[in-house]
Amino acid sequence: MNESLARIPQFIAHHPLLIGAFVVIVLALIALEGSRHFRGFKELTPAGLTQLINRDNALVIDLSPQADFEKAHVPGSRHVAKDQFDPENKELKKARELPVAVISRNGVESEKAARRLVKAGFTRVYVLSGGIEAWRRADLPLAKGRG
Repeated sequence: MNESLARIPQFIAHHPLLIGAFVVIVLALIALEGSRHFRGFKELTPAGLTQLINRDNALVIDLSPQADFEKAHVPGSRHVAKDQFDPENKELKKARELPVAVISRNGVESEKAARRLVKAGFTRVYVLSGGIEAWRRADLPLAKGRG
């Protein structure tokens, strides 16, 4: 063990590009995790969203296009067109203290909406990681129609 530790400086001296790449990757991972921690909302798995709905009566907002929402959505979710999503809406403001979960087809639009909710003062904001497709892959029930 001591012999291996003694060879570390020699390895570093002979492989500066490898060490540099390692340092860059470690710093990138730290930055990514740091940004996740401080963004103000949390990502949920489908199972986590199910628990949030059942235990805390979460408001679930689906930003999918209307046609996609009517084909399949999380039971109990409310459809809001992404271009009409407004965290300052009177109805939505009433839910400021409730947990609010945002869903989109693949999760990209829901993260943008979650940032807007946090900025508007919502304290318990969640995003379904992977969107409705993750819900479908988890083989959880889907509702059809306008909701």
